[in-house]
Amino acid sequence: MNELIIYLVLFAVVSGHCILAGKMYRTVHRDADLSFKEKNDWKMKALVFPGYFWGQYRKLKQG
Repeated sequence: MNELIIYLVLFAVVSGHCILAGKMYRTVHRDADLSFKEKNDWKMKALVFPGYFWGQYRKLKQG
């Protein structure tokens, strides 16, 4: 039973990671203000730590 709970938590974490990375990827891809290199940099960051870099990207765009 403990093993099932561990797998459930891991599945939720991986799913959340993928969903947030995909959302950031699409948002960065649509941003016409960024150069090709900047888009690629943000996309690579989205694959590693999407939660942290999503916040950084939003701060950059708002301020």
